[in-house]
Amino acid sequence: MITQGVTYHCFNCGFKASWQPGRPLSIKFKKLLKWLAVPDDIINKCVIEALRLKEDSSENQNTQLLPTFIDKALPPDTRPLKDWLVDPVEGIIEVLDYLDQRGLTVDNYDWHWTPINGFKERLIVPFYYEKKLVGYTARLIRDGKIKYISEQQPGYVFNLDNQSYDRQFAIVCEGPIDAICVEGLAVMTNEINPQQYQLISKLQKQIIVVPDKDLAGIKLIEQAIEWGWSVSMPDWPEGVKDINDSVKLQGKIYTLLDIVRNAESNALKIRLRMKKWIGTQ
Repeated sequence: MITQGVTYHCFNCGFKASWQPGRPLSIKFKKLLKWLAVPDDIINKCVIEALRLKEDSSENQNTQLLPTFIDKALPPDTRPLKDWLVDPVEGIIEVLDYLDQRGLTVDNYDWHWTPINGFKERLIVPFYYEKKLVGYTARLIRDGKIKYISEQQPGYVFNLDNQSYDRQFAIVCEGPIDAICVEGLAVMTNEINPQQYQLISKLQKQIIVVPDKDLAGIKLIEQAIEWGWSVSMPDWPEGVKDINDSVKLQGKIYTLLDIVRNAESNALKIRLRMKKWIGTQ
């Protein structure tokens, strides 16, 4: 059985392509084979063999890569935000104001809050997996250096439980607020690890990555290209830097339509679009 992968990196032009057992051949890797004058029939055989290896190793691969999550607890005295509205206490109005500033309401997610020191100025976003509480992030509702206090387990992908099986696509972004705005997924960073890749791929949907409009988003874009995922970088108005900004300005439905309409899977077109989206040269 093939256990080794292959990686190609041209230090002259910067082109990178790789393949690992258990993955299909990416668009970039097939392009590399063509550039190396590999006949089309051989490339097709490689594609088929890669798929066979993926099927043969799927059970073993899932055992190795699919993460398992243990139950976690929220900070002390944490309760659903709706419960605090029955008998409001000091600090709760500021949290509601923050939600309103982000264009969200108490009904958008299972928000939590606690009045204890260190957390009373934070909105708590619980993390669930298969309906179990497996962590959280607490977002500061005012300006400050430490925006997030998080309890996150390796390989976790936010909002997997809420992916509808009859939807044809899944939107992947960096932060949970953006994901909540469009009922998408968040990887909580600008780089997807192998376990997160497996969990997302397991959905068997068209994956549409929406990076933030900054240099850090390049990593997410390059990974999407490598895995054959789509990338969406809509022509949002000036000042709109992410999904949440778009939803606040244009609404959820228009933002969703904009993301799906601008989804692109061609690597060259994605990179050309990236220069305008992020401003790279």
